[in-house]
Amino acid sequence: MNALESASEIYIDDASVLARFIAEAEPSCRFVSCAIDTEADSMHSYETKLCLIQFAIPGALAIIDPLTIGPDGLGEFVRFVDRFEVVWMHGADYDISLLNSTFSWVPRAIYDTQVAARLLGVGKFGLANLLEEEYGVKLSKQSQKADWSRRPLSEKMLDYAYNDVRYLIDLGGKYLERLREAGRQAWFFESCRAAQESVIGRTGKSEDDLWRVNGWGRLSPKGLHYLKHLWLWRDEECRRLDRPAFKFLGNHELISMAVDLETGKSVRPPHYLRPGPVRRLHESIEAADRVPSREYPVKHRRGEGPRIEVDENHLERIRRFRDQKASELGIESTMIATRLAMERLASTNLPEVEKQQCLLNWQRELLSPGI
Repeated sequence: MNALESASEIYIDDASVLARFIAEAEPSCRFVSCAIDTEADSMHSYETKLCLIQFAIPGALAIIDPLTIGPDGLGEFVRFVDRFEVVWMHGADYDISLLNSTFSWVPRAIYDTQVAARLLGVGKFGLANLLEEEYGVKLSKQSQKADWSRRPLSEKMLDYAYNDVRYLIDLGGKYLERLREAGRQAWFFESCRAAQESVIGRTGKSEDDLWRVNGWGRLSPKGLHYLKHLWLWRDEECRRLDRPAFKFLGNHELISMAVDLETGKSVRPPHYLRPGPVRRLHESIEAADRVPSREYPVKHRRGEGPRIEVDENHLERIRRFRDQKASELGIESTMIATRLAMERLASTNLPEVEKQQCLLNWQRELLSPGI
């Protein structure tokens, strides 16, 4: 058994046990690197909750139970993590968002092994793929969609949770060295920093946009009006049941009902809905019927600001240059520039300063000859 597999493991569901774990870890901690992963119940509950924090330092793994300890009892853990120079995560976007919404806090410096793998040209960059490639370890995916809010956790779920952070510090060290050898460490640092700032700065949809689910663009103002009422009805039903929306009624079904109502047809609710939700659905539709058309939602623009006017020839030149550069470097072309970024670069009506803001420094340096 290697050192990674023999690390000590502890499940922490009490603030005093957490304090003792931290006190015992401090003397030997160099506070260089640690690793964090999180588990939530977004597939099982109406309100997403942080259900687990998996934490790793060299030689020790901990699963911390915030549902039992409570966010207020994790202040000492947050302060402990802040002493580390770097926190490794994998596919950090969701974890950062979850930590930020729970604690109004994220670690100061987050390095993402997924970003590192992509900058090294790794094709399959899921954690299970990377661990099998680097360590010959095959991880079970059976607990990926488990209900992490349930207690007690099964041994299979605990094994899954421990393994999500067991290898991250070592894997991150390997990738940092390879990035240094490839001359791409600066790209990695900037990409991780930008990703973290993007998540923290994300405001989400406004209340007037939450109900504009995929497919709303083909509806008239009347159809939008009914879609809004249908969405609000579904949202209340999911709140009653403590169930995520996709497990109650899909967005495509909302759109289909809105289309029927828009064209004057009656709605036939799905057969699996119980009488109570069906009754409240019809009440919601009747309330919508009584609203005058002057109060229908406007079919407003997607996004903000002026519509981008794109020079298609310029866009194609940038795309060809990007693809050639990506091929030379052996990385995905979207790592250098996304379609949206290229459209902004090829626009004829955006100020130059706005064009430059759509790229990171290393991306701009690579693309500048082709722009």
